[in-house]
Amino acid sequence: MQITRRHLLHRSALAAGALCLPNLPAIAIEPQSQPTPPAGDDLFSRMTWFNPPASSKINGGELIVRSKPKTDFWQKTYDGYAADTGHFFHLPASGDFKFTALCNGNFATQYDQNGLMVRIDADNWMRCGTEFIDGKRSASVVFTRTYSDGSTLPDLSQTAPVWWRLVRKNDSIETFCSLDGEKYLSVRMGYFPKQNPVQVGVMCCAPTGGKDFDSTFTHLKLE
Repeated sequence: MQITRRHLLHRSALAAGALCLPNLPAIAIEPQSQPTPPAGDDLFSRMTWFNPPASSKINGGELIVRSKPKTDFWQKTYDGYAADTGHFFHLPASGDFKFTALCNGNFATQYDQNGLMVRIDADNWMRCGTEFIDGKRSASVVFTRTYSDGSTLPDLSQTAPVWWRLVRKNDSIETFCSLDGEKYLSVRMGYFPKQNPVQVGVMCCAPTGGKDFDSTFTHLKLE
């Protein structure tokens, strides 16, 4: 069932021409200075797990996570499928903020995914990052308010780590991605409730049972 609902989103994005976006001129670039590496360890001591993974290790400024199989974040849309079993390493944040991390993984199985997340509860959250769909990495964003909606476009790289950033302002969250941590492409903006505090951090899942799906996160920064 979960393959059906995600496949629909992927095909819908293709039909709408979303997968051609990287060939268009960059229209929402947010230049940023390179963070001083590594910064993640300053946040790690303040973060906790929602749904602990199969294993996790902190090595200086790097977090290495192995997802459990059959884990996912999705709510109801299309076929009624609901899952709140993905792994989320988080800390509280209030008001307007910016959260950034450099993300990578050994993507190999359909719907392996990792990236950033903001969460209130099972029915109110969003995530952005890389998702493995039909043998390729895609940049994926999902907003959930009782029902999930998702969008995809080709990832910036099929092998290299990708910088992801989310910016919460008032009642919105805008997502960005970058290959160099300096020039950011706006991927999507969506509504998000003003409730405070929220939880923000990094997430990963292996929805179709991706065996030994490992994710790495560095340069975590909350501003």
